[in-house]
Amino acid sequence: MKTFQGKRVEPVDGELLLKEFEYGVNPKNGNWYCKVPGCLMGNLTGHEVTEHDDGTITVSPSILINGGEKNQWHGYLEHGVWRSV
Repeated sequence: MKTFQGKRVEPVDGELLLKEFEYGVNPKNGNWYCKVPGCLMGNLTGHEVTEHDDGTITVSPSILINGGEKNQWHGYLEHGVWRSV
């Protein structure tokens, strides 16, 4: 099981620009988005997102991003730490 430290990103000039391991809220629609390990983009609107006092988030249930044949990621984002299944 691999873990990676995530980073919360704030929008710049109204745009949410994410890199691998980052997450943030899109100011245009108020939805949470993330870039999971492997750089696949995830929309977290189907998940419960809990914000913690330190600015990190926990997402439940687990996150499954399918980017096509043999290109998917399944795991968790807990207190800002990515953990693959």
